[in-house]
Amino acid sequence: MRTLANFIFVIVCSVNFAAAEAVKLTGDEIRELLTGNTAFGRMDGKKYRQWFGENDVTMLAMEGSDITSGGWRIDDIAKELQTNWGSDGQWNGLYVTEFGNTYYWVSKVTPPTPFQVVVGKKLVTN
Repeated sequence: MRTLANFIFVIVCSVNFAAAEAVKLTGDEIRELLTGNTAFGRMDGKKYRQWFGENDVTMLAMEGSDITSGGWRIDDIAKELQTNWGSDGQWNGLYVTEFGNTYYWVSKVTPPTPFQVVVGKKLVTN
């Protein structure tokens, strides 16, 4: 009986662990999540809001700074969001993952950064 109980415990723990994995969003899922909406959270200790327009324009409002405009696109093959802030013409990519009910920006150089999304264009950081 004890062996059966141990076996059931291992199975339950395995199922719970598998269900708790982060999921990388596809290009279509990222597009659906962000288009016309505003992502917000904290970056480098400051509050930010970033709006993703339907015409591939993005606007970033960082706490204590002016609003910056740039471009955004989705690389469907790499399954990543790419942004371009104009000055250098370089596109920078981020993966978008979901873990539980929280979204995360994920890059190769920074730890996963949680963010939330609100519907529409809401750039006020207060």
